[in-house]
Amino acid sequence: MTEDTEQQPAHELLEALGTTINPDLLVQALTHRSFSHEHPGVPNYERLEFLGDAVLELISTETLFTIHPDMTEGQLAKMRAKAVSEEALSAIARTKLKVGPYILLGHGEAEQGGSEKSSILCDIVESLIGATFLEHGIDEARKVVHRLIDDTLAEVATEGPALDWKTSLTVKAHDMGLPDPVYLMEVSGPEYAQIFTAKATLVAEGKHGHDDGEEVIGVGQGTSKRKAQLAAAEMGWKTLDERQHQNQNQSQQ
Repeated sequence: MTEDTEQQPAHELLEALGTTINPDLLVQALTHRSFSHEHPGVPNYERLEFLGDAVLELISTETLFTIHPDMTEGQLAKMRAKAVSEEALSAIARTKLKVGPYILLGHGEAEQGGSEKSSILCDIVESLIGATFLEHGIDEARKVVHRLIDDTLAEVATEGPALDWKTSLTVKAHDMGLPDPVYLMEVSGPEYAQIFTAKATLVAEGKHGHDDGEEVIGVGQGTSKRKAQLAAAEMGWKTLDERQHQNQNQSQQ
């Protein structure tokens, strides 16, 4: 975001956000630490992100608690985790706010595509929520959060096992009399752009208590160990679910 283009994107961004933020605070909310490192004394968004994360969690919890009176604490926690995840918030940053071009980045981070990194986009959504709370208080922050994540909160309520694939896979395995899934990890690529590969496996135990081979039921990749394991768990759950249905059909014949 340059000085001569700042006004227009600021207008468009604030319109998408549905609030006003004073220019200095808005610039801080869009400033990555790599930019501050190259421009000593320029504040970055990390403190605002810290504040916004707490505000977002409070409002999303409050909303889920109100609209799902029959759900357990565990179910509510899974939905909240999914709704405020890096994946969900970065999607909001890309589609609703279109904030990527306005993020202030250092040269190195910009060259590495920092404005499209999900981790940075997620941080920016939280920092903008934090800035809104700082300037206007909880009521205005609540309006902004609802504007941004109500669609996501409605969506995650219908996702079933997708709320937590790793837990769902373990439960599915237990239901079928199988052992806990074990995740085998591999890492490839340069240090600044590592790709993690996870294999969800079931280790069969032989008659004498020794491992009797492993079966790979799901493989997943991601930019973090957690994302790779979730992708592998999703494939593994679908593999076992299909197998379970086949077994049921055979037993009925």
